[in-house]
Amino acid sequence: MNVEENTNQNNNGNLINEPPKNQKKKGNIIKFVPYLFVLAIIVVVAMLIFPKFFFGSEKEDPATNNSSKPTEPTKPVEPEKKKETYKIFNTNSNKRPYAVSINNTPVAVKVQEGLNKAYIVYEIPTEGYTSRLLALFKDVDDLTIGTLRSCRHNFLDYAHESDAILVCFGWSVHAHDYLNKGDTDFLNGNEGKWASAFWRSNPEGLAREHTAYTSLAKLNDYTTKNKYRLTSDDIQLFRYSTEEIKLQFVDGNKDANTVSIPYGSVTTTFKYDPNTKMYTRIVNGKVSKDHSTKEPFTTKNIIIVKMSHGYMKGNYYWDLHNTGTGKGYYITNGKYVPITWKKESSYAKTKYYYSGGGEIMLNDGRTYVELHDSSKSVSIK
Repeated sequence: MNVEENTNQNNNGNLINEPPKNQKKKGNIIKFVPYLFVLAIIVVVAMLIFPKFFFGSEKEDPATNNSSKPTEPTKPVEPEKKKETYKIFNTNSNKRPYAVSINNTPVAVKVQEGLNKAYIVYEIPTEGYTSRLLALFKDVDDLTIGTLRSCRHNFLDYAHESDAILVCFGWSVHAHDYLNKGDTDFLNGNEGKWASAFWRSNPEGLAREHTAYTSLAKLNDYTTKNKYRLTSDDIQLFRYSTEEIKLQFVDGNKDANTVSIPYGSVTTTFKYDPNTKMYTRIVNGKVSKDHSTKEPFTTKNIIIVKMSHGYMKGNYYWDLHNTGTGKGYYITNGKYVPITWKKESSYAKTKYYYSGGGEIMLNDGRTYVELHDSSKSVSIK
C-alpha cells in the first residue's frame, strides 16, 4: 500500500488515517440535506403569502397592455378659484355698471325708485345748493329706476371712477360739451336716438320734468344691440370687508347715530338702527322710501367728502373742486372717524385714508358718498 495516498502526519509526526476523498464529499452533502429541506419549505410558504412578488400582479400594466382599448390619461386637477363672498359687489364679474342721474328735488323724492339695488349712491351738490343723485348699478338684471334728471359735467368724473356707462335725461350745456368729446359712454333719454330705453310715468301728478324712468332691462338691451363696451377690468372703487369694520378701535372715533347733511332746501339725514346695523335715509324729516316697493332706503356706509366749488362759464352751474386733497368722514356701525381724500385728476379714482394713514376698508354693503360744500356744516351725533 502506498502510505502517502492514505495517511498524513500529525503535528507530532505520527501517522493518522484519512478516509478516501470521494467518501468525504458524499458525507458533506448528506449533512446539508435537512437544511435544504427547511429552505424549500420557507420558499413555498413565502410564495403562498406573497404571490405578487413571485408572479406579478393579476392586473394588467397599462404600459404593457396590448389591448385595443386605449388607456385614459390622467387629467391634472385644477385648484378651484376662490369666490369672493361680498353681498354688494361681485369681484368675479367684469360687467360694466350704469351710473344713473336721479332726481332729488323735494317734490320728486317721493317717486324715487331703485336706490336699494345700487351699490354706490353719490349725492352731488348742484346750482343753488340743491343736489342730485348718481346711483351705480352692477350685475342687476332688471329694475325700474327713477325719476331721471339731467346731469352736470362733474357727474362724468364719478362715472369714470368706476368705468360706468352714464345714463341721464338731459344735460347742462357744459356736460353736453364734455360728453361730445367722445371719451364717455352715455345714454341721454332727452334725445330721440335713445328714446326706446326710457318712458314717462306720473303716478303722483307731478310736473313733466319729474316723470322720466328707465329700467336695467331696457338699458342692457340697448347697450347690447348698439355694441357698447360691456366689460371692464377697472370697475372696483372701494375695498370691502366681509368681517365687520369696527371704528371704535380706530383713533379719533365718535358716535354717529344721526347724521344730517344740508343741501339748500333739502336736508339729508341718516338714522342708525343698532339692530340691523344699517342707516335709514330721511329727507326733510321724512323717511325716504321706494315708491314702488315702499321699502325705506338704507345704507351700510356713509362717506362725507368736503370740497369747495367755483362756477363754470356763465356763473350759474357749479364747478366742484374735486381734485387734489381734502377732508371728510367715514361713518359705519354707529361710529365715525375723520378721513382725508385724494383725487389726482378728474377721471381718476378718489382714494380715502384714515387720518393716521392707510386706505379705508368698507363694510360689505351699500355706500352713500355725500359730496358736501366746505362752507356748510354737517351734524354727526
